[in-house]
Amino acid sequence: MALIDKLLGKLQRHPKRIVFPEGADARIIQTARQLATRRCGVPVLLGDRAEIKDRARRLDIRLDGIRILEPERSEDFELFLPMVDAHPRFGSFTPSEKRALLLDRHNFAALMLTSGRVDALVGGATVTASSGLRSLFRIVPKQNGVKSASSMLILDQEKPEFGFGGLLFLADCGVIPEPTTEQLADIAVTTASIAGHLTGEIPRVALLSYSTHSPNPPADIQRLREAVEIARVRAKNLKIELLVDGELQLDAALDPETAEQKGVGTSPVAGRANVLVFPNLHAGNIAAKMIQTVAGARTYGQIITGLNRPCAEISRGAHIYDVFGTAVITACQAIDQKLLLSSSATEESTA
Repeated sequence: MALIDKLLGKLQRHPKRIVFPEGADARIIQTARQLATRRCGVPVLLGDRAEIKDRARRLDIRLDGIRILEPERSEDFELFLPMVDAHPRFGSFTPSEKRALLLDRHNFAALMLTSGRVDALVGGATVTASSGLRSLFRIVPKQNGVKSASSMLILDQEKPEFGFGGLLFLADCGVIPEPTTEQLADIAVTTASIAGHLTGEIPRVALLSYSTHSPNPPADIQRLREAVEIARVRAKNLKIELLVDGELQLDAALDPETAEQKGVGTSPVAGRANVLVFPNLHAGNIAAKMIQTVAGARTYGQIITGLNRPCAEISRGAHIYDVFGTAVITACQAIDQKLLLSSSATEESTA
């Protein structure tokens, strides 16, 4: 069963509120209709009410069960102003600048998420990644013990021998251009945390490279090995269960026979990796785009990792099924793991 099908039932039993900053986008309205129809929670569309209603009418989409919110007319606008006043990043802003900041729907959505008025956020449909991420990174706090936020893509493909029965978590494919050793460790740990939360299985994290356990590693390989050790310590301190190894070539990370041939068959990760950490953004983004374009596999994200609230930044070129799947995954991160991973029968018997 595909990931989204598995998660849909969980979300229907534990519905969440999901805010979309670009509420007038056709894909967002279609996604909101699916979420509302399937009783996954309450979609919150930010934007001009008349524009959203007109777009929905032309798409022949009903808006019942969907909340439309105009930030400048919302009662939350005045409630958020003290939050902006208290935020250290905005201390030097003038009152008019603070109001202008709140009129930006991405900032408003991030404040809704941080204040608990919604459970998850999905943005990026009409803006560049840097624009949408800026609001998230300056408003939504990081997780305790995490220094760097990053992103991941979830690859859902039809070869169950790879990853979590066909699922692979790829990071970082959208945020940090040249991650330091510390940042690579954060990427490994935060991606594994979400992978474990969604699947209930132990993440096996491979830090990828052009070599596999090189006997005389150059400096760029040595930093991967250092990141592995830092990730192990950090995961232990955060009580996150994972297995991590590196440096590994992609084939050695995914194929058991290749892992044996390259002398890493005894590694608990090599040949069985389900979380792939790329050495830099060039490698991660190119790999993700190639998979999407050439292989035609389903990918969901970017899912933002390292922040203390669930959020995602989709591509401007995302298809409707990408947007819907990403929204389901992001909302499910807000479900307590014990509830997310329990069966419906168990949930009903303990309700």
